[in-house]
Amino acid sequence: MNNPFLEIAELQFLQGDDAAALRTARMGLALAPLHPELLEIAATCAERLGDDAAAADGWQALFAADPAAIHALNSLALARERLGQPAAAETAYRQALELLPDDANLHANLGLLLEKSGRLDMAEDHQRRAVALAPDSAEIHSNLAALLARTGREVEAESLYRMAIRLDPAFATAHSNLGVLLVDTSREAEAEVSFREALRLQPDYLQGRMNLAQLLLMQGRLAEGWPLYESRQQVYVEAGSGPAVRLPPCPQWQGESLAGKSIVVLPEQGMGDEIQFVRYLVWLKAQGPARLTLVCRAAQKALLQTLAGPDVVLELGEAAPYLAAHDYWVFLLSLPLHAGTTLATIPAAVPYLFADPLRRERFAPLLAGEGLRVGVVWRGNPLHSNDADRSLPGLETLAPLWAIAGVRFFSLQKSPLELPPPPAGQPLVDLASQLGDFADTAAALAGLDLLVTVDTSVAHLAGALGVPCWMLLPVYKSDWRWQKGQSDSPWYPSLRLFWQTQRGDWAGPVVEVAAALQDFLQARQIA
Repeated sequence: MNNPFLEIAELQFLQGDDAAALRTARMGLALAPLHPELLEIAATCAERLGDDAAAADGWQALFAADPAAIHALNSLALARERLGQPAAAETAYRQALELLPDDANLHANLGLLLEKSGRLDMAEDHQRRAVALAPDSAEIHSNLAALLARTGREVEAESLYRMAIRLDPAFATAHSNLGVLLVDTSREAEAEVSFREALRLQPDYLQGRMNLAQLLLMQGRLAEGWPLYESRQQVYVEAGSGPAVRLPPCPQWQGESLAGKSIVVLPEQGMGDEIQFVRYLVWLKAQGPARLTLVCRAAQKALLQTLAGPDVVLELGEAAPYLAAHDYWVFLLSLPLHAGTTLATIPAAVPYLFADPLRRERFAPLLAGEGLRVGVVWRGNPLHSNDADRSLPGLETLAPLWAIAGVRFFSLQKSPLELPPPPAGQPLVDLASQLGDFADTAAALAGLDLLVTVDTSVAHLAGALGVPCWMLLPVYKSDWRWQKGQSDSPWYPSLRLFWQTQRGDWAGPVVEVAAALQDFLQARQIA
């Protein structure tokens, strides 16, 4: 029987009116729930409208109604991925591959899913199978290249990216991803050429703009980098990690006069980023707002209440009712752009955050005793994309430090993961159980002579407090703000940077830290 709604739904679909087509298709499905054409229209329109739950239901129903519609399983898997249901997505991909074992796109999509879950060997098997099945696909070559780059096989990855570009010279993503690889292999001039070619081909390519921005910022070309770096927020939204708080209904601040106005500064990225950039609240307050509100994570509220500039500091959980009562809002990391920051004008006066005296008193007995007091942090956030490279493999990596007489070591290491106990005989006092929030960590740091750490938020906190801090940095995918190869930082005068020379090899920088620590100790003893 002909369904009276099919022709109307098809016309609305062809006209691009997805909402109307979806409504019509649903009316038709009320009469015939297993109608394949209407199910396809409904699932496609729901997908385009961003309703992934409805799209997934539609694709699943379509395959049930028509087992020949194997493409529905691929679309179902993609919808499950967007819904954060990787196990269900994997099931759908594998079901489709049982029916179409030589479908290159299915292998490629399953490979990407497996890569996200850390099953890199299995992911590589599927990506190589996809390349073999679709040797003319630029996108599939680029997928395999990205996986190989992640696992340290840069030479083959570069070859695959260049093959993708030969197959499709207008493929902006391949140009940009090649640029990232060139940055990671210290070929920055070539990388800039690749990034700019990607943006010539696709001027609205947000990830390409962000990649170029990070290169320029790493090179100290801040005035060029900040405007491009504004693309980061939309990149995060598209990756499913948008703003931590619902945006207020007032306008986003673009540099308008703030005299007599009110403005709220919203948090973004990690804890360390917030500690680094709250220094701009002093500058922002000098622009004349009658009320300046800072929103932050709960763990930072007590610490950031020591900051000059904001009139009110609110944690995320309590901020929502107050956000609408402002004239403007701004992201924290947009403030350097509005301030026109260059290397010469970075606000680097420290300290700009302060340890609470009463909390310091609580830590004093734990730190009391003779000798140099050195804090250590050897792991960052395990969820960070580059944590495997920026964190030490274990506390034992710092073993050369333990042999230096006259030094006492204190662990400020906190982690959501269970960490192995220190090796037997380890001269380490564990302060982690005493660290409830960042104000506690600030109090502990204020009682130390030095912090030795990897790239994590505690390093930023030490810098903001003016506590001497030596940071171990990876050569691979180091953060732009440390300007690869520099031994100091324009952001924090108290920081000293110790770099790997080879990916994964921490022995060299740790030996350098040990020698520097011996010199630091001797200088203190002479003084």
